[in-house]
Amino acid sequence: MGNSFEKGIPYNMNDSIDFAKGAVVSKIVSRSEGGNISLFAFDKGQILSEHTAPYDAMVQVIEGDSKITIDKVDHFLGTGDFIIMPANVPHALEAKSQFKMILIMIKNI
Repeated sequence: MGNSFEKGIPYNMNDSIDFAKGAVVSKIVSRSEGGNISLFAFDKGQILSEHTAPYDAMVQVIEGDSKITIDKVDHFLGTGDFIIMPANVPHALEAKSQFKMILIMIKNI
């Protein structure tokens, strides 16, 4: 499977991305002017360093455990958990185990 998803075809998110040793893997599920949906797989210990985004973003954990820090407050999320990261607020992610997530970013229209 490439880095794109055809419309009108069912997919299993867990099966749609694989872990890579010592890396963060990402795939675009959908991208439009209104927002983006991306799929990520983090190897244990991998991080996304602190940054901000101009739009609210929702993280849905689909496998594993993560620490998501929003404005210096740590949140520990596991399979099935989600959190909304507010626009323009510093946030970071750390894989406490191998973990997969869906990132949904809806732009203000």
